[in-house]
Amino acid sequence: MNLILLGGPGAGKGTQAKKLIEKYQIPQISTGDILRAAVKEGTPLGKKAKEYMDAGKLVPDEVVIGIVEERLKQPDCQKGFILDGFPRTVPQAEALDRALQKMGSRIDHVINIEVDEEELVTRLTGRRTCKNPACGMMYHIKFNPPKKEGVCDKCGSELYQRDDDNETTVRSRLATYNQATKPLIDYYAAKGLLRTIKGVGSIDDIFQQICNIIEK
Repeated sequence: MNLILLGGPGAGKGTQAKKLIEKYQIPQISTGDILRAAVKEGTPLGKKAKEYMDAGKLVPDEVVIGIVEERLKQPDCQKGFILDGFPRTVPQAEALDRALQKMGSRIDHVINIEVDEEELVTRLTGRRTCKNPACGMMYHIKFNPPKKEGVCDKCGSELYQRDDDNETTVRSRLATYNQATKPLIDYYAAKGLLRTIKGVGSIDDIFQQICNIIEK
């Protein structure tokens, strides 16, 4: 079962991927997580990626495609995988198709989680992350606030807003998404793989919609 989750930044792809991992025991491949880890570690790739991410731009294809191809060849992907945050462009989708074809594999479903743009801005700009790297708890000032403002419930460390979660960067990310990623919807629709759901309502309700698609 090879899945792609599509949707704008903040649409809930990461949250739904975690629930899919638990239920179906297949790994999530999140390029965002891989890139953020590199940024945190200050690797040459991380420093390069940070310049693009802070400006709300996409990291270049050649960097991302190389990372994903290597990941798909690992043993834990043999029973399936969930791609979250990749592909972002039609050229990436075409490169993915070629890579999977060489491996004798293919994508089964592309699930597009649709959310209104202003709702996405509210979701993203309200995110706060614990400064303690060993903790990393995430909060939201509207949907999941800490008990004490600006302080992590779990470890007591200070909370901060990530550089790519301020409003200017968020709107830039959404504009980039609309320009580069929305053509993917047409690409996968033409292949008969696209399934669109509304990404509003409870997390469990959205998850049930995804399970219904997978288990048809």
